[in-house]
Amino acid sequence: QVQLVESGGGLVQAGGSLRLSCAASGSFFRINSMGWYRQAPGKQRELVATITSGGIINYTDSVKGRFTISRDDDKNTIYLQMNSLKPEDTAVYYCNSAGVGRFPYNPFEVWGQGTLVTVSS
Repeated sequence: QVQLVESGGGLVQAGGSLRLSCAASGSFFRINSMGWYRQAPGKQRELVATITSGGIINYTDSVKGRFTISRDDDKNTIYLQMNSLKPEDTAVYYCNSAGVGRFPYNPFEVWGQGTLVTVSS
C-alpha cells in the first residue's frame, strides 16, 4: 500500500506565499506521476499541477507563473511553491499519486487527506 502525507497548508494574506509538501511512503514498484488538486467550497475538485517520473509538468492556467511544482525522487516527495496567492486560491489541496505496485504489478492511485489553504483579502 501507498500512503501520502501532506503538509504546509495554512492562512496567508493575498500576495503571500506558501509551500506544500507531499511525501509518499509504503511499498510500490514505481511512481508514474504525482500532483496537486484542489477543491473549493461548493466546487468540483480540479487539477492544479502534476509532474511525471519523466519530468513532464502540467499546470492549470490559473496558476501558471505563480505556482511551481517540484520533486525530490530520493524522498518520494513533491512540493508546490505557491506565490502571489489570491483569495480564489482558497481550497483544500489534495496530493495524488499514480503508479505500479509490487508484484503482481497492479496499478494504483492514491490520495492524501488534504490540507487547507486559506488566502485572505
